[in-house]
Amino acid sequence: MRIHHLNCGCMCPVGGALFDGFSRGPTARLICHCLLVETERGLVLVDTGFGTRDMRQPTPRLSPLFVRMNRIQFDERLTAIEQVRALGFSPRDVRHIVLTHLDFDHAGGVEDFPGATVHVMSEELEAAQARRGFIAENRYRPQQWDDVHDWRLYGPRGERWFGFEAVRDLDGLPPEILLVPLPGHSRGHAGVAIDTGADGWLLDAGDVYFFRHEMDRETREAPLAARAYQRLMAVDHDLHLRNQARVRELAHSKRRELRVFCSHDAVEFAALAA
Repeated sequence: MRIHHLNCGCMCPVGGALFDGFSRGPTARLICHCLLVETERGLVLVDTGFGTRDMRQPTPRLSPLFVRMNRIQFDERLTAIEQVRALGFSPRDVRHIVLTHLDFDHAGGVEDFPGATVHVMSEELEAAQARRGFIAENRYRPQQWDDVHDWRLYGPRGERWFGFEAVRDLDGLPPEILLVPLPGHSRGHAGVAIDTGADGWLLDAGDVYFFRHEMDRETREAPLAARAYQRLMAVDHDLHLRNQARVRELAHSKRRELRVFCSHDAVEFAALAA
């Protein structure tokens, strides 16, 4: 199994280091960290970032609120489909897409791969279809995934993995790829764990955290704007923080067996992509 780290989107909200901890100017740099996994059963995408149609015609696929707030950069070269092609693959080679959740910056490229089976927690799809409340109406954009016909949905039952319950292996995928329920940011948010073999486990924690020092320090450290944005987006902020703390504890206790990353930290991405 070979893993490629892809940045499938760029957002530059006003706030600089208050968001990302390193920018020196007035705007931050947040990325959309996705994975392309080569398996014996074809290619697997973990999240998709923004899609081709998001780049070409943002309205109504993207919420004007988040386009302005996050200052989404419209660069088609960053889409997953273009990066799959750049690596020498055909989009048809992508057989499965595993989603941490259905937010606009994670699921926008799903329809660029119409032949792929899409895996997600059932509670997440239910919340996305219901879109109850102001934030839900803007975070979930059905135009991004309403043409998907091959869903695989997963409920609350499963096995245990490093103390986490209800971890699911995925239909049609190798047993080395697991869906780890981590709700709080959204109703059905999940991490994706991959057993890389000799290099140990890799955990894509999605939006369980946004800033590297929320995870690599003994206690949570995050810039002001990163904290505020997490609170804004969390459907259950207390649960979000509890699951974040559980992942942080796991990351510290299993340093030699597990590497954790989130979806939007550019410094983490650079280290892993290298």
